[in-house]
Amino acid sequence: MKLERIVSGGQTGADRGGLDAAIDLGLEHGGFCPKGRRAEDGAVPARYRLVETASADYAVRTRKNVDASDATVVFTRGAPTGGSALTAAYAKERGRPLLLVDLATTSARRAQSLVRRFLVESGARTLNVAGTRESGAPGIADEVRRIVRLSAAPRATRRAR
Repeated sequence: MKLERIVSGGQTGADRGGLDAAIDLGLEHGGFCPKGRRAEDGAVPARYRLVETASADYAVRTRKNVDASDATVVFTRGAPTGGSALTAAYAKERGRPLLLVDLATTSARRAQSLVRRFLVESGARTLNVAGTRESGAPGIADEVRRIVRLSAAPRATRRAR
């Protein structure tokens, strides 16, 4: 199977890194965001193609993104907390494949390998990417973008970079 789509809640940080990777790769992308398109830096930009839920509750959009995907990757720096922990718990509850990547203890190269293997083993066509906000881990959006892009790119594209 081949990855076709990345969904996310569009929050700053890991969420947007995943969506930006989808845009870079020319994959379908989108997902669900809370009513009002709220994120820590204001409204979620339209380029991410997110659908607002009827609720402003972040837990609602988290559940919808897990349910809209075949598998979930949660990127953090440290143990999952807040929304990252909620995403992981809900993916487990729903019986969806889940990969937790702690970028504080996992190198970018190792993370790429883990995500690449996870995509193959899970057979995910639609991947939910979630994790730590930019305010809690400066630079995580760019780090996740590179990891996901290189993990999901066709092999020839990965070699050329």
